[in-house]
Amino acid sequence: MPSIAEVRAVGQPAAHLRRAGEEHWAGRLYMRRVSPYLTRFFLAAGLSANAVTALMIPVGLLAALALSFAGVLPALAAVLLVQLQLLLDCCDGEVARWRQTFSPKGIYLDQLSHYTTEAALVAALGVRADGGWSSVGGWTALGLLGAVLILVLKAETHLVGLVRARSGKPVRETPGEALVVGTGRLPLREGVRLLPFLRPFHAVEASLLALAAAIADVALDSLEATRVLVLGLLVAALVAVVGHALSILSSDRLN
Repeated sequence: MPSIAEVRAVGQPAAHLRRAGEEHWAGRLYMRRVSPYLTRFFLAAGLSANAVTALMIPVGLLAALALSFAGVLPALAAVLLVQLQLLLDCCDGEVARWRQTFSPKGIYLDQLSHYTTEAALVAALGVRADGGWSSVGGWTALGLLGAVLILVLKAETHLVGLVRARSGKPVRETPGEALVVGTGRLPLREGVRLLPFLRPFHAVEASLLALAAAIADVALDSLEATRVLVLGLLVAALVAVVGHALSILSSDRLN
């Protein structure tokens, strides 16, 4: 059994944590302080890194299911389940680095868990905005539309690698290809980071916004706060899809 210090040393290398876009702010702020304890349990139990990653999928879907019910407590449950998913997301990499077991399957499961959770949370917000499963209607439809837009946003990014591979180009673009054509030639990835409307789609942020809306709903004795949040996410998703597509098409990545 490794010690907690050994798990930290091997599972949380500084070079990995400093990589741009590699670590969620909540992971750096507090979750990495907790994750070695659960990682040590997974190592003792003999779980593989892929098994830990696979656990993220049902946890994320349960968070979305909880969020679909009215009240503050279901929204709080969704927040806690998303935090558990984030904890598992930290642990799977630590298990993989300790055992030196890395595979494309693990990356696939990780991406699948994030994409399904982020889309399902927005769809669940639509159900909540309608008043629950017994009264699904127009707001549920808007939530589902938002979920589709989020999946389209993910597809836009991954289609670049697919198209490059099919055309015989390296899947990963060179630094020059990631530059947006125009004044200043701002790197595409850096430009995307500056777009504030991308962050609310992440599960941690979306669940916290939903909890805040649920508290406001109780204070207002209505569903207006949740409905405003659904509309805000829908508009942000639409802008993000169009903006991200334009940024890709204006770069040299598909030339």
